[in-house]
Amino acid sequence: MPEKRNIERCKRRLQVRFEGDDRSHVGFTDDVSKDGIFIRTTKVYKPGTILSVRITTKDGSETAFKGQVRWAKKVPPSMQHRLKGGMGIYVKSMLEGGELFQSFCPIDPCLDCDDIPE
Repeated sequence: MPEKRNIERCKRRLQVRFEGDDRSHVGFTDDVSKDGIFIRTTKVYKPGTILSVRITTKDGSETAFKGQVRWAKKVPPSMQHRLKGGMGIYVKSMLEGGELFQSFCPIDPCLDCDDIPE
């Protein structure tokens, strides 16, 4: 199936903590764009749900935002290593660390992205 998205995406594996029903869940980013992320997780919410999302880098830096679930794909935990389960999240409002978030996937594609935080 051809790719429908026209926004640059960058592969990044970052720890994500998200909350939508007063319960906290953990996942990892699979890719990041300037206005959204894909969270790889077995806990998915319905499209339209607003989540509180916090991303933590390896050095402990954090960024947080309110995001809306655009799509979700539920995959059994035993199949997570083979099938890509999780949610596409659109950033509705940045709460903190907006500059850090934008550094995860620069608008201009880079040839050497080694200095992007992980």
